[in-house]
Amino acid sequence: MHDVLLVEDDELIREATRLTLEERGYQVRTAADGLTGLALFRERHPDVAVLDIMLPGLNGVSLAGRIREESGVPVLLISARNDPVDVVMGLEAGADDYVTKPFDGPVLVARIRSLLRRAAHADQPEEGPRLRFGDLVFCPASLTVHRDGKPLALTTTELRLLSEFAASPGTVLSRDLLLERVWDYAWSGDTRVVDVHVQRLRTKIGRERIETVRGFGYKLRQ
Repeated sequence: MHDVLLVEDDELIREATRLTLEERGYQVRTAADGLTGLALFRERHPDVAVLDIMLPGLNGVSLAGRIREESGVPVLLISARNDPVDVVMGLEAGADDYVTKPFDGPVLVARIRSLLRRAAHADQPEEGPRLRFGDLVFCPASLTVHRDGKPLALTTTELRLLSEFAASPGTVLSRDLLLERVWDYAWSGDTRVVDVHVQRLRTKIGRERIETVRGFGYKLRQ
């Protein structure tokens, strides 16, 4: 049974979401504000954190950043449709994905399942061949990456992105394709989540490594 931390200040949404997740077999811990959510995160060490952006005390963007400083646990943001800037800020702070309000229970569950699948794969390192791109060495099997011999701390999402690029170096990968392969979206999604994570990845591995093909997607330089 996976443990979910749900931080949402709206009591009706919080309880409805909790019931939806518990009906799917998740164990849910809830908090109504960011500071309580942070304390509960440190106490319970959940498998995934679901955070509303507009929280009292400590907002969801700041809470996502605090969690990412301490853990690689997947973070999913809940956002109102009219605050795209907050969504981007949350992704830049280290959140892995987001859903917009109002959302359907099955959509939220699907996003959580996707995050947990990716995290489970990253937690099962295996030995395997290593791919070299200049000073960058990537092992797809163990999802580990080194630059100049030093390990890089990448999130699970960033590692999945790099894995897709490394599998087809020099090939342009569209945003929609990356959404499907990395975020497991079976439907059209907001490509901002791709753009923000690619930019974070470029910052960590070297901006020259991933080329932007404007209006279409990205590719890893060979």
